Amino acid sequence: MTKTPMTLEWKLPQLKTPLPGPEAQRIVKLDARYISPSYTRSYPLVAKRGRGAVIEDVDGNRFLDFAAGIAVVATGHCHPEVVEAVQKQAAELIHMSGTDFYYENMVTLAEKLEALAPGKFAKRVFYGNSGTEAIEAAMKLARYATGRKNFIAFHGCFHGRTYGALSLTASKTRQRDRFGPLVPGVYHAPYSYPYRCPLGAPPEKCGEACLNYLENVILKTTTSPEEVAAIVVEPIQGEGGYVVPPQAFLQGLERLCRQHGMLLIADEVQSGMGRTGKWWASEHAGITPDILCVAKGIASGLPLGVCIARADLMNWPPGAHASTFGGNPVAVAASLATIRLLEGGLIENARRLGEYIFAKLADWPRRHKLVGEVRGRGLMIGLELVKDKQTRERAPKERDAVVEAAFQRGLLLLGCGPNTLRMMPPLIVDQEQVDCALGLLEDALTQVEKST
Repeated sequence: MTKTPMTLEWKLPQLKTPLPGPEAQRIVKLDARYISPSYTRSYPLVAKRGRGAVIEDVDGNRFLDFAAGIAVVATGHCHPEVVEAVQKQAAELIHMSGTDFYYENMVTLAEKLEALAPGKFAKRVFYGNSGTEAIEAAMKLARYATGRKNFIAFHGCFHGRTYGALSLTASKTRQRDRFGPLVPGVYHAPYSYPYRCPLGAPPEKCGEACLNYLENVILKTTTSPEEVAAIVVEPIQGEGGYVVPPQAFLQGLERLCRQHGMLLIADEVQSGMGRTGKWWASEHAGITPDILCVAKGIASGLPLGVCIARADLMNWPPGAHASTFGGNPVAVAASLATIRLLEGGLIENARRLGEYIFAKLADWPRRHKLVGEVRGRGLMIGLELVKDKQTRERAPKERDAVVEAAFQRGLLLLGCGPNTLRMMPPLIVDQEQVDCALGLLEDALTQVEKST
């Protein structure tokens, strides 16, 4: 595995001031004056620079980063090989717009993605700037290719905030409030969530129950399958709570799509690019999507989103869809460097350290009164916090308190869903850093538990 050169001070947290420090306080005040309040900030981290799995703030405090820019910096902050690729490309060509002209690295990356994406068939790619743009492209392509108008998405899902993607999203009402009417033709189904099945089925029956509801209720009373262009699904729900459905649930969705001529769109924006210990979370269930959407970790922090589709589907004419900045040569160069590093050992590191973390967390639901369930794959890890183990009453305030307490100790985390704590460190993280993070998290969790 390629290692990031790291001095000792860039390995572990190091706090020099009370948090937030004076410079951070100054910038937070200016931010409140000039920046849209629609952003969601969990705590006042004002980042200045990063190396590997460590972030330094404007006051010189260093934090162990188990948020990774929301699972974006797959190779860690400022990996020297990514930085070198960016600098080299920026010195040659920064922008020419692949919408109107050609350049080689767009084709090189597309060829690589065809080989990496599930399915032994010819594929084509569309480049955008983000996950939500990849989803928008997938929606337009699905309608164009099938001639059908409707989509099925799932409760708890998050696919983005532009209008098409937002119409699929059903994670939080705040994300949709006062923005309607949204894109018509989107219907939502229950997502299999064994820990708290939306249909009240026992964990071992949750996948079957949710599939039956989709097939025998939604497709028979709400929209006929002949009018559904695609089912859009996260193989692991991200913002919805790091929910891992049964493999049979995802396999059942693929079966329904093949049976009725619907397309299967896999949103791997957060779960892809090696985060789960395989290239794609879809691989754990053995499913092959017709369209795959990827972003976040694909370019180690540069803006790039890709819609990868069967070549026979992506056969729309010039002008049907385009993006001025999508496939920017600098972002593409960063993506190619990222892929080399993932192939060079970082995916295996995610698998190995994921197993190590889950072994360490296995008894936390027994030892900690707030931990209801530990779930995930690889370095995509969720801890669902509850007030009561029997009723499984959610503990959102306690979750937020743990995130804050971890920050005060030098560990960066984020929540997801109403009450889940997520860990998504860079794939370059090592065992020493994992042990440090788990120790800080347990201290923070214990502190909150004592106060409840």
